[in-house]
Amino acid sequence: MKYYSLNHNAPNVSFQEAVIQGLASDKGLYFPENITPLPQAFFDTIENLSNEEIAFEAIKQFVGDEIPADVLKEIIADTLCFDFPVVEVEKGIYSLELFHGPTMAFKDVGARFMSRCLAYFNKDKKDSKNTVLVATSGDTGGAVASGFLGVAGVEVIILYPSGKVSDIQEKQLTTLGQNIKALEVDGVFDDCQDMVKKAFLDDSLKHHNLTSANSINIARWLPQMFYFFFAYKELKKQNKELVFSCPSGNFGNICAGIMAKKLGLPLLHFVASTNVNDTVPRFLASGFYDPKPSKATISNAMDVGNPSNFIRIQEMYHNDLAQFKKDFSSYTFTDEETTEAMKTIYNTNGYIAEPHGAVGYLGLKKELHNYPNAIGIFLETAHPIKFLDVVEPALNVKLPIPAQIESVMDKEKVSTKIKTYEELKAFLG
Repeated sequence: MKYYSLNHNAPNVSFQEAVIQGLASDKGLYFPENITPLPQAFFDTIENLSNEEIAFEAIKQFVGDEIPADVLKEIIADTLCFDFPVVEVEKGIYSLELFHGPTMAFKDVGARFMSRCLAYFNKDKKDSKNTVLVATSGDTGGAVASGFLGVAGVEVIILYPSGKVSDIQEKQLTTLGQNIKALEVDGVFDDCQDMVKKAFLDDSLKHHNLTSANSINIARWLPQMFYFFFAYKELKKQNKELVFSCPSGNFGNICAGIMAKKLGLPLLHFVASTNVNDTVPRFLASGFYDPKPSKATISNAMDVGNPSNFIRIQEMYHNDLAQFKKDFSSYTFTDEETTEAMKTIYNTNGYIAEPHGAVGYLGLKKELHNYPNAIGIFLETAHPIKFLDVVEPALNVKLPIPAQIESVMDKEKVSTKIKTYEELKAFLG
C-alpha cells in the first residue's frame, strides 16, 4: 500500500514512511492510494469473530507486507487489551464506551497501535531515534504518553494549552517522566497544533526524525475504525440500520468511521456533533469552509477551530458536497445545552455521561428524527472522572476514582512553559 499527500505535491510513500514522517513534505496529510471493500462474507459472519480478528481484517490492507501478519496480530492483541461495551441509555439509543483503556480515553487504541508499529520499525535501528511531537486538546496527550512510555528509540514531546485541559488530563501527560516530556503552551490548542506542523517542515530539525502521534498520523487515525466494527458486531442481531454520532474536534474518529463504511461496513448515517467550535456545521450550511480560532468550552477535547482530518473526509467523497450530505450531518451545541443533556441522560436511567458524550447524544437525538426506525449510537470518548469538575456539580454526584486515574493523582507535574515556536525549537535543540 502506498500513501499520497492530500496536497498532491510530495512523493508517494510506504506505510512505514507515512508513519515515521507523520506529515508529507508539502504539509499534506497522507491518504491511502486504494480502499478495497471487505468481502460480504466477512460481514455475514462478523458475530463469530473476535475483536482481534475483526481488527486484523480491517487494517491489514493499509499495512500491507511492511509488518508480517503474525507481528501485526500481536500488535493488535496488545492494542485491544480492554473492552468496548455498547450500553443502552434509552430505548434505541446506545453509548459506545471507548474509555476502558489505560488512560480512560478512546485515543488509547490509536496511541497503542502507533507506538507498537513504530517500535517494530525501530527494532534494528540501534543508533537512531524518533521524536514524537504531539499537540493535545485534552486526551491525546495522556494516551500518547501512556502508549509510548518506555518505547525504545522514541522520545515524546507533548504540547498542550496552559489552563485549557482538565486537572486529570494534565496529570496524565506531565507526570510519567522517562521518555515523555510536556510543554505547556501559552495559547489554545490550535497554537499547539500549528507549532507541531511547522516543526515537521523545518529543515533545521530534520536530525530529530520528527513524527506526530496526533490523528494526522495514519497509524493513530486508521485503528479508530475498529470501534465501529465492534459496535456493528454487537448490534447486528437487532437487524436495524445504524446511525453513529461522534463528538468531533479534530474529526479523526468520524473520519475513521467513514473509512469503515468505505470498507463495506453497513452504517446508515454519521453525525459530527460539535460544541460551539462550529467550522464544519457552518460549512455544511453554506458550502464555504471558514475556520475560526477555537473557543474554550466544557468539552475541551473538541475545542478545535480548524479540524485537520476534515480534508480526509472530503477526499473520501471526492469533494462532492451533495453526496457527502447523504451520509453526513453536523450540529453544534452550547455548554448550557451540553449540561442539560448530561442531566437528562442521568435522570433517564442513571447513566453518567461526560460533556463530549453528551454533545454526541444531542446530535444523535436531533438526527434520529430523520431516521425514526434506526438504532442510534453515540461515542462516549472519555471516562466521566476526567471531567469531574463539570460532571459532579451538574449531576450532584460524587464519582469514585478509578485505579488508572488514582495512580497519577499524587505524582508531581513536570512541564516546561513556552509561548513561541522559537522556544519549541530551542527546547528540541
